[in-house]
Formats: sequence, structure tokens, C-alpha cells
Amino acid sequence: HVQLVESGGGSVQAGGSLRLSCVASGYTVGRYCMGWFRQAPGKEREGVATIASGRGSAYVIDSVKGRFTISLDSAKNTLYLQIDSLKPEDTAMYYCAASNVLGPYCTLGPSRYNYWGQGTQVTVS
Repeated sequence: HVQLVESGGGSVQAGGSLRLSCVASGYTVGRYCMGWFRQAPGKEREGVATIASGRGSAYVIDSVKGRFTISLDSAKNTLYLQIDSLKPEDTAMYYCAASNVLGPYCTLGPSRYNYWGQGTQVTVS
């Protein structure tokens, strides 16, 4: 039974930083593609970053490049999303997702991800 549990969200002022964590159980972090998605009220779920194994396969979408960093710690079986220079438009529920797809090239399409966390809310004012 795969379980993904996110944490680290919160309410912050613009310009601040947050580090989101996603602890996995029943799933090996770093073996297959994993990603971070976000969904703002009234908008579709958007993929923002993916990673397969190691830093070399990390990818973030252009609109957050330079501010978002995805990484993983295999020893802790944990996926991270570092968010710097937060903007009000980053306000959304952030979800961790895991797939059974081998990297290094990972899709941002939500349908390819089999497992999802419950989400962690990020609010920027």
C-alpha cells in the first residue's frame, strides 16, 4: 500500500521561502518518476517539477525556474520542493505524486502518476 504524505506548506509573505516534503511509504523514492503538482482554486492541476533519480534528472517548468528546486533523499525516502522568492500567484494546494515510469525523462501529465498525497496548502500574501 503506497502512501505519500506532504508537509511544509503554510502562509507566508511574498519573497519568503518554504520547503515542502513528501514522505513515501510502500514506494521507493528515486526509482521512478515523481513530481510536484499544484492546483489553485478554479484552475486545473498544474505540474511544476519532476525528478527520476538524482539531481541530474530534475526538471521544473519555465515559469518557476530559478525559484523552485526539486530534490530527493533516497535514504529518507523523501521528495522535496524548495520554493524561494514566493509570489502571490504561487498560492495553491501542492501535491506530491509518484509513478511507475522509469526516468530520466518524466512527464508532467497527471494521468501518468499512480499515487498522490493529500496535499499541503501554500498561501502567499
